[in-house]
Amino acid sequence: MKAKTVFTSSYFLKSIFVMSLAVLMFISYISYQHMSVLSDTTKLVMHSYEVQVKLEQLFSCIKDAETGQRGYLVTKDKAFLEPYTGAFIQINRKNQELKSLLADNPEQIKRLQLLYYLIETRFSYFEKSLNQANFDLSSKEIINDNLLKGKIVMDRIRLDINEMIAIEKGFLEQRQYNYKNEISFTPFFTSLLLAFSLVVFIFSYVRINKDYFFLKKSNEKLQVANESMDHAEKIGKFSTWQWDLEKNKFTYSDNQFRLFGTEPQSFEPSTENFLKFVHPDDRHVIVKGGNEVISEKRLTPEFYRIIRTDGQIRYFKSIGKLLTNSDGKKTLVGINSDITDQHLSDIALKEQNFRLEQSIRELESFNHVASHDLQEPLRKIQTFLSRIPETDWNSLSDKGREFIIKSRTSAERMRSLIDDLLQFSSTNKNAEIFEQVNLNVLFENAKQELSTAIEDKQAIITADTFPEMKVIPFQIRQLFVNLIGNSLKYSREGIIPKIDITVENVSAKDYPSIRFNTEKRYFKFTFSDNGMGFEQQFAETIFILFNRLHTTDKFPGTGIGLAICKKIVENHAGFIEAKGNPNEGAVFTFFLPEYI
Repeated sequence: MKAKTVFTSSYFLKSIFVMSLAVLMFISYISYQHMSVLSDTTKLVMHSYEVQVKLEQLFSCIKDAETGQRGYLVTKDKAFLEPYTGAFIQINRKNQELKSLLADNPEQIKRLQLLYYLIETRFSYFEKSLNQANFDLSSKEIINDNLLKGKIVMDRIRLDINEMIAIEKGFLEQRQYNYKNEISFTPFFTSLLLAFSLVVFIFSYVRINKDYFFLKKSNEKLQVANESMDHAEKIGKFSTWQWDLEKNKFTYSDNQFRLFGTEPQSFEPSTENFLKFVHPDDRHVIVKGGNEVISEKRLTPEFYRIIRTDGQIRYFKSIGKLLTNSDGKKTLVGINSDITDQHLSDIALKEQNFRLEQSIRELESFNHVASHDLQEPLRKIQTFLSRIPETDWNSLSDKGREFIIKSRTSAERMRSLIDDLLQFSSTNKNAEIFEQVNLNVLFENAKQELSTAIEDKQAIITADTFPEMKVIPFQIRQLFVNLIGNSLKYSREGIIPKIDITVENVSAKDYPSIRFNTEKRYFKFTFSDNGMGFEQQFAETIFILFNRLHTTDKFPGTGIGLAICKKIVENHAGFIEAKGNPNEGAVFTFFLPEYI
């Protein structure tokens, strides 16, 4: 088991590889040296053959010249002089070639120089004989003498050439012997190299085959892990990515493309292509994060929106960590998460908390009223009634009757307060059901309910066409009644009330007063009148329960009407606001979401 562990270790495999490479290089070097020597030996053998051939060709040229001369001397035919005429040129060329071949052998060069001198001497005798050939018979002795002397030189030339050829043959025999010795080692080195290569090949095959088995198992596990990770990314709505900071190259998991609404690997991962999906208002977040990574080598959690290919807006969160390997290469790995559901849940929770806070404040206000304002009329009733004599009404004094009248007035006011409080409590949306209705119908019902007041004041009401919406019908009708009734109540004396109502579809992001879910669209309702108006500093307090800007003597009421309006709008996930100018009029604007 221990040996197997060593065998399979990375260190052992590396050692085997280095040793195999060293042996292979040594054998290759020996083989190379052997082949170099063999090549040199072959060249020397060929050199010896070539020298012998050149010497024999040189002697052949001299014999051709001698033959041509004899033919001319016998026949006096100049045709026999053609070999003689070209022979010396051939001899000079062969001499130069031999000089080149024997340049590395000084002894042979000396013999070649002597040989060339003898050749020149031989040709001088040729020349003398030819010059005497055209004279009388007395020149015959001179020609014979030249021929005899030429023969002696020719024999010396033949002897020198034979000696040089013998020397070259000696070289040739030695070189052939060396060649045979060198070539005898060739099969050995070739076989050794082949055997070692075969051993390395077999070892590599066994090792690779074994590693392939483990690699196959590892790949199967990796494939399962990748598929599990891919399913986890789909279920968890997140993706993984890598950023090679040195090469500035990105790698995205398949789910990153799916989160964008595209097919996996459908575009080249890069900052530019990523920014194409980021909401224009949030692109600076990605640019800033990228600059921080490059300059400070860190990435803080980033929150931004992306726009999918199908037009959906999703909320994303990115986190990353910088990794540095042993070579100092830096890679940023990170996760992109689709947190839209969490974000919307947070918004809903904030809205719930906001409404809860409102309810708490309203309850606190209600408790305050219940413990003070509502008890005050009761105390008066009890006080006044306690003073009523036990006689009949006719027997009461004027003061007694006054007490009874005041008691009745207080009791009536209390009744109105209680009625309005009950009405306010009834605006709890949990007690009602949302329905898809035509708001024009609810508006007409509200005007019908206020028809007497409208006729008495000859009020002029103009309104846009209302949309169909999913609402709580009773509450929206009550909202219309309270807003129109408020304008009628606070109209200026001697001036015909005019109420103008407009409706438009708007985007929440264009209105700062809408605090949550700015990606939604809303219907904006505006009620404008030409009544008494109010100071803008009271624009928020007029919606507070029981808050009044005027005394009950001048304008009857309980201060609950506008609070009910606010409660109804909030029950529909909307918002209401008011603007006013004294003696010019008031404008009440509320927003209801297009879809609940």
